[in-house]
Amino acid sequence: MASKALITGVTGQDGSYLAELLLEQGYEVIGMVRRSSTVNFERIAHIQDRLTLVAGDLLDEVSMINILRDHRPTEVYNLAAQSFVQTSWGQPVLTGETTALGVTRILDAVRIVDPSIRFYQASSSEMFGKVIEVPQRESTPFYPRSPYGVAKVYGHWITINYRESYDLHASSGILFNHESPRRGLEFVTRKVTHGVARIKAGLDRNLALGNLDAQRDWGYAADYVRAMWLMLQQDAPDDYVVATGETHSVRELVELAFSAAGLDWERYVTIDERFLRPAEVDLLVGEPAKAEKVLGWERQVDFPTLVQMMVESDLALVQANGA
Repeated sequence: MASKALITGVTGQDGSYLAELLLEQGYEVIGMVRRSSTVNFERIAHIQDRLTLVAGDLLDEVSMINILRDHRPTEVYNLAAQSFVQTSWGQPVLTGETTALGVTRILDAVRIVDPSIRFYQASSSEMFGKVIEVPQRESTPFYPRSPYGVAKVYGHWITINYRESYDLHASSGILFNHESPRRGLEFVTRKVTHGVARIKAGLDRNLALGNLDAQRDWGYAADYVRAMWLMLQQDAPDDYVVATGETHSVRELVELAFSAAGLDWERYVTIDERFLRPAEVDLLVGEPAKAEKVLGWERQVDFPTLVQMMVESDLALVQANGA
């Protein structure tokens, strides 16, 4: 019998890449989407006819119980969340309901319906926040610096709690920043590459950004979803840092992106204090040694190649749309 997986957040960046990977592995893939008048299927349009899409919501445990009972997946990947850090300051309660308590609801649904289901929780490097050590590894204490980071810490620990309390095969991937041409425009990487494309096309004259000195460990999303799948193939559940082990500043991102389009970034970039965080995280850089050793995982796309890929994609997108 073919494996069957449920992906929450299937229409997002990670969900779309994970769905592609699982289909390649011969899985039957069920994608959970929130019932909404504005659901965007753009990222999964090319595989939508191969997916089973079902309505559900992390705010409603009954909907998840029903999905698990009706479709009986062998694996569940919980990728759904309010996932934009900046938004979490304006909507801290909603962020807590979805990104924190939503994890409890789906774990409890697994416990009730079928405790043999293997569960993946999307944890985040934002949990480290005001970092205690550099680089960050699985044993590094958490010190979140945003409502999003706080919510992710709750989701991480409730996953460990259910794993130990109910003997669930529940693993968490502490993923550092991972980007792609499918990244939302609200994220700084895509904001930069799409902004470059619009400037190159003559549609904009400048690009307003926040802290150019902020540093992140950026990788390629399609590489990172492979680590998610590998975690659920292990005999025992565990938690893993997934990262490149390298750090790059927003300034370096900007320089590479503008250079890829043949532009001088200093002519176009302006600093806008609206984009500065109330509390900035420190130096986020992950130590992926455990994932590399235990899972046999390694990244395939480096940072300059990733930026080049995203700029080329946005140049083509802007040219095709004319806007």
